[in-house]
Amino acid sequence: MKVSVGHGLSGAEKRLEERGISRRHFMKFCGTIAAAMGMGPAFAPKIAAALTSDKRPSVIWLHNAECTGCSESILRTAAPYIDTLILDVISLEYQETIMAAAGEMAEKALQDAMKKPYLCVVEGAIPMKDGGIYGMVGGHTMLDICKKVIPGALATIAYGTCATYGGVQAAKPNPTDSKGVDEVFPKATIINVPGCPPNPANLVGTVVAAIATVVDKKPLPKLDDLKRPVVFFGETVHDKCERLPFFEKDQFAPAFNSPEAKKGYCLYKLGCKGPYTYNNCPTKKFNPLDKGVGVNWPVQAGHPCIGCSEPKFWDTMSPFYEEQK
Repeated sequence: MKVSVGHGLSGAEKRLEERGISRRHFMKFCGTIAAAMGMGPAFAPKIAAALTSDKRPSVIWLHNAECTGCSESILRTAAPYIDTLILDVISLEYQETIMAAAGEMAEKALQDAMKKPYLCVVEGAIPMKDGGIYGMVGGHTMLDICKKVIPGALATIAYGTCATYGGVQAAKPNPTDSKGVDEVFPKATIINVPGCPPNPANLVGTVVAAIATVVDKKPLPKLDDLKRPVVFFGETVHDKCERLPFFEKDQFAPAFNSPEAKKGYCLYKLGCKGPYTYNNCPTKKFNPLDKGVGVNWPVQAGHPCIGCSEPKFWDTMSPFYEEQK
């Protein structure tokens, strides 16, 4: 019924060895997470202790109104790979897309997971109109399921723009009155990790940091005014873009098939929203290889940033292929 058993059980060191994960490799991963969260290398042993602690919380992953693209993104994580992530790094007790259980057994898995301390990851917006009847799972509204799970979570990570701000579900005219998690549960402890989809590294870092925070009783990572981890969302896409030198020289591509575009000229005149978008896409990139380093991202591939990690981007950033006014 469970997806994993995780390091939290006895014999964690032996389990690591059996899966071919050396202590050195594990500590390197913890050091990478510590650096990514701006904690410094000295925090790596604390992350390792948290991930192998029997006191660490499990993770419950809820699906609301979404396309499952955020799950698809995390399934492609490479540092660590998804099997290592859910079997050896976190204890993922409930996730409808990848868990084996279905029907009543799946519902029981959720109830069992809620009997002990847990973190909650939410993917998708919450339909609110008419009592939430436009989003149902197992005969229950997504709203009711969230009401049962989120208030009891040690912290809730809204993963993806639909969960953080409502996303495309909340785009005008928003017929289902879909909302982001923070808007529906303003008193809950929320961490927003937006993106359509987000970079999987941003979620892995946030979840691991949250686990370490709970076990070590430390404050949560520093968040901005939209409750996003500053370490991931502290700078604009524009600030780190490889096309920035062309922007500063007023060298803009006039068309996607132009010689200028092929030479790497700035895409601002073609609708790029990078100057208004906070995210680490240019530095983390997507489609990671074995070492977790991404190989590409939209602007590098010749497509303008559409501002997908910003509130109401579907309405405020469109038309996507026109210069922002």
